[in-house]
Amino acid sequence: MRILFADKFPADQMARIADRGHEYEVRPDLTAAALPDVITGFDVLIVRSTEVTADTLHAADALELVVRAGAGYNTIDVAAAAERGIHVCNVPGKNAVAVAELAFGLLLSIDRNIPDNVIDLRAGKWDKSRYQRAQGLCGRAVGVVGVGAIGMAFAERAHAFGMKVHVMANSERSAGKVQRLAAMGASYHDGLLDLADAVDVVSFHVPADPTTEGIIGTALLSRLRPGAIVLNTSRGNLVDESALLAALDSGIRVGLDVYPDEPAFGVGDYSSELAQHQNAYGTHHIGASTEQAQRAIADEVVEIVVGFESGAVRNSVNLDSLRGTTTMVVRHSNQVGVLAGVLGSLRKAGFNVEQMENRVFSGGSAAAATIQITGTPDDEFRSELMAMPDVLGVSVKHRAEEAL
Repeated sequence: MRILFADKFPADQMARIADRGHEYEVRPDLTAAALPDVITGFDVLIVRSTEVTADTLHAADALELVVRAGAGYNTIDVAAAAERGIHVCNVPGKNAVAVAELAFGLLLSIDRNIPDNVIDLRAGKWDKSRYQRAQGLCGRAVGVVGVGAIGMAFAERAHAFGMKVHVMANSERSAGKVQRLAAMGASYHDGLLDLADAVDVVSFHVPADPTTEGIIGTALLSRLRPGAIVLNTSRGNLVDESALLAALDSGIRVGLDVYPDEPAFGVGDYSSELAQHQNAYGTHHIGASTEQAQRAIADEVVEIVVGFESGAVRNSVNLDSLRGTTTMVVRHSNQVGVLAGVLGSLRKAGFNVEQMENRVFSGGSAAAATIQITGTPDDEFRSELMAMPDVLGVSVKHRAEEAL
């Protein structure tokens, strides 16, 4: 395969890809606007922060896989990729500890005014009377919005510092996650505003989507206690900037690693009323930027590429998990043309194949094809398939509509 790295990537992981016989180019200078002009001929595109637009996806003539070397994928036009049958995969969880560490570092910095301490000392100024005033974190209540891998890592660090963890109720959490929250003695709330009423600190660890855009707005900020702290290391568009600026003027403090208008370039001038506010401590969107996290992410990217060689798609974000109304399993001899005959019969009968997987049993003599179809085959059609040479068995299972 030909692989394009549109961002920096560790040399040792690229060597692993080269060792498998793949060609690659590394173009960390590429922008979203330039990418459509160079994507021709590449089978795989790997990006970190470079935006992948619909123009790039439509310009691609061989592209089969886009890998986002990180957890979020809002910089990729996933819908456009799906329309062209291009897989989009991400690397979830590998940077969780790094982001959680930064978020907690921002919290400590705000509580103890650490950056201002450093600035004054470097300027030759001693002001112990100012900086000895701090509330401390032990015993204070922290609300964690979004208890995925990053949110959970942050919550566990807050608990280790003696903070009381608060989260929103969610019946879909895994049993393991519920047990970890129980070990922290976490308190549950029915909604975001209810949680805001109960905490001194609220930290956001949610993806960027229509339900989270502007979530850090007047409704939330007006419910926080005086002097409360807000942390956002997720995405800049969670913030309603005018509402947050008004809250900062009233004494709310904020720790930010992301901004609504943050620049796409790596180095340059940046003027932001929010980032430069006296009640804001900010970093340069570096949450995942530790050597540990980047190494783990790069390793997983290589595993995604290696898996894709053999047809496995890891961490896909644009494949439907379930399609069709009926699951049909065809057990058959592992012979040339058997599946072609089955698929031909499905086509003739008007049943569309939505998804299919064929797995060969040990020994190689038999296989089972699991086929998701739209429609309801009757007993006569099942008997027709059973009468085909080398078909060993056919089962049909109809799914209830509410299960789809």
